[in-house]
Amino acid sequence: MDTNLTETCRELMQKYEKVNAELDLANKKLEQIQAQLLESEKMATLGQLTAGIVHEIKNPLNFITNFSELSLELIEELTKELKGYLITADENDSVYLTGLLLDLKENLNKISDHGKRVDIIIRGMLLHSRGTSAEFVPTNINILLSEYVNLAFHGMRATDNSFNIKMETDYDPAVGLIQAIPQDLSRVFLNLLNNAFYSTHEKKKELQNTYTPILRVITKDLGTSVEIRIRDNGKGIPKSLLEKIFDAFFTTKPAGSGTGLGLSISYDIIVREHKGEIKVDSKEGEFAEFIITLPKNI
Repeated sequence: MDTNLTETCRELMQKYEKVNAELDLANKKLEQIQAQLLESEKMATLGQLTAGIVHEIKNPLNFITNFSELSLELIEELTKELKGYLITADENDSVYLTGLLLDLKENLNKISDHGKRVDIIIRGMLLHSRGTSAEFVPTNINILLSEYVNLAFHGMRATDNSFNIKMETDYDPAVGLIQAIPQDLSRVFLNLLNNAFYSTHEKKKELQNTYTPILRVITKDLGTSVEIRIRDNGKGIPKSLLEKIFDAFFTTKPAGSGTGLGLSISYDIIVREHKGEIKVDSKEGEFAEFIITLPKNI
């Protein structure tokens, strides 16, 4: 065969292989985008469903909160009315009635407090389900973070009731209020917490009773900024993957367990939207810690 023809055939084959490889890569990217579009559609539907459920919950919740507060006022009036009688009544009757009134008051205070807590959670869920960014508002990071630690924990428990974890929290009261978009930050917190719970739960399955899952959540006042640390003692992240974890579509979870967009979106919210910083420190098999720094004012 002619040498020039052979060389031409070789070049054509190399080009074909190169184009074929590029087409394969493009096809994989298209599949990822398609999967993400489907996931986005699911999330939009879920958001609408969540909004509907939240509105349905809101009315009976308002009823619970309002009537518990009204009942507290009635107990105060009843206590005043009984004050004279309790002085002259039999000692045993007086002690019994006084204790009964205190127990009722304590129970109603608990109902009212937990009702308000649920209200904060469902308002956050409603904002989250709308999928749109609101304006920056004064935000108590400690309260927001605390609520989503509890929300993520109960969400994980609802998925698998065998899940449990020791939670250590240290919220610096000096942090105060910062300018933020709370519903967007809640997405970041929920994503990081869910990842931590998933990692520790998988490790618990492997090591059983020789291992105790631990989550540590810390806030610290830095003057003009606030630092948030979320650390777990789960499976950790391999050193070779640390540089990729904020890339879109990158995930270490099995197929079907994650879209690979959680940390990418979290990065955008912290860095681009809130002008902050998010870093990760990890040792494979031992721990993973995400460190977020947010300016107090933007």
